[in-house]
Amino acid sequence: MDHTEKLLKDLTEAFGPPGAEEEVRSVIYNYIKDIVDEIKTDKLGSLIAIKKGKKESPRIMFIAHMDEIGLMVKGFTQEGYVKFLPLGGWWSGTLIDQMVTLKTRDGRKFKGVIGSTPPHLLRKREEAKIPELDDLWIDFGVDTEFNPKEKLNIEIGDVLVPHSQFEILGNEKIYSSKAFDNRYGAGLLVRILEELKDKEFEGTVYGVFSVQEEVGLRGAGTSSWVVEPDVGIALDVSISDDTPASKDKSEAKMGNGCSIVVLDATMIANRKLTEFLREIAKKENIKHHIVAFTMGGYDTGRVHLFKEGVPSAIIGVPTRYIHGFHSLMHRDDFDNALKLSVSFVLNLNSEKVKEFSNYL
Repeated sequence: MDHTEKLLKDLTEAFGPPGAEEEVRSVIYNYIKDIVDEIKTDKLGSLIAIKKGKKESPRIMFIAHMDEIGLMVKGFTQEGYVKFLPLGGWWSGTLIDQMVTLKTRDGRKFKGVIGSTPPHLLRKREEAKIPELDDLWIDFGVDTEFNPKEKLNIEIGDVLVPHSQFEILGNEKIYSSKAFDNRYGAGLLVRILEELKDKEFEGTVYGVFSVQEEVGLRGAGTSSWVVEPDVGIALDVSISDDTPASKDKSEAKMGNGCSIVVLDATMIANRKLTEFLREIAKKENIKHHIVAFTMGGYDTGRVHLFKEGVPSAIIGVPTRYIHGFHSLMHRDDFDNALKLSVSFVLNLNSEKVKEFSNYL
């Protein structure tokens, strides 16, 4: 296992749903504490790493959210089965019969299984219906003498994440884990900061590891006030349009390079900035493709609206099965995203940033 694989393993296996990103923040801090000039946080908990170049500006903001989709305890049945609420966007079909990890307020962790009615007990009209989230429950080992609410001191407000480990598949370039959305981006940002450690560049890089993206891009809103960026780049997963379920075949495929996202549900990317990224990718022979979609959004949905506006774009990696228990990503795509991000910093200057917002 090389350095990048170890980094991704440490990040993806950390516990970090929205509002409870402490473990992830600690992992990141330990990786970057000796390679950046300053580390601070905002008042929501986003981690902001500062790497100084030759000048204070341009202020380059890379933002990758730390949180993963999760669940929160909302109540209990009389026997002690746990009822829950979603933290982020879940499709209930991905939850049935899966194992989750709960973390109590005093830091203890317990495994449980998400239960549903077995097919043997379903009526015919129910068999074709996917259960709603409210039809599911979590079983921490209920029996006639064991009520988990009482025995484990589980409380309303305790949070849970999928139970899944980082794995390298038979195709050794393909990695599987929970939380690639967005520990991919967090890992990429750590690697960007490592690569910039001994390089000269104009401006200052602000590496923002944001919180609570999955519940409304919240850390992006607060951290922008700390950074006051001249340009913003989100690092996050993107669509992988290459499975049997894909209706529109495109270049968005695992192994087909990193993605430059030009449209999502929260932002139209700055056209001059995305063209600059494309020029760098073509010049340096960085494998890439263009993605546009209107479901979901990135942290730049908040960043680009900061003050009078911030030219913003997205560098992604096509990822299969996101917002589930076992997502897949391709190492070559990660490496291409790293090369593009570092090259962007090395080629950027204040005059180029001015061009991004020159509308007259």
